[in-house]
Amino acid sequence: MDIKGRVVQLLQQQTGMGKKGPWKKQEFIVETQSQYPKKVCLSAWGDKIDQFNLAVGDMVNVSVDLESREYNGRWYTEARAWKLEKDGSSGGPPPPSDEPFGDTGGSATDDLPF
Repeated sequence: MDIKGRVVQLLQQQTGMGKKGPWKKQEFIVETQSQYPKKVCLSAWGDKIDQFNLAVGDMVNVSVDLESREYNGRWYTEARAWKLEKDGSSGGPPPPSDEPFGDTGGSATDDLPF
């Protein structure tokens, strides 16, 4: 499942010790850019936290896995980000083109009278 939107909040990083050793988790909130925007809490685990290098305001496209677990008769669902791409169009103008005023089509003819 993919979710596209803007990062609106980074929650405090959590750490702990599990059966397999230390772990860390970073949750972040993405607001979709649809007619009816939704806020979704996603999580990144371990090395993905540094790899994603998120900041508030980033436009992102996130691939997530959904997983639910039962604990003491209650169900808990997590949306875990496994791939994240930042949208480069959110910052600044597009890069300059090699052709200053468009492509001439490779033709050497000039129809201008001057």
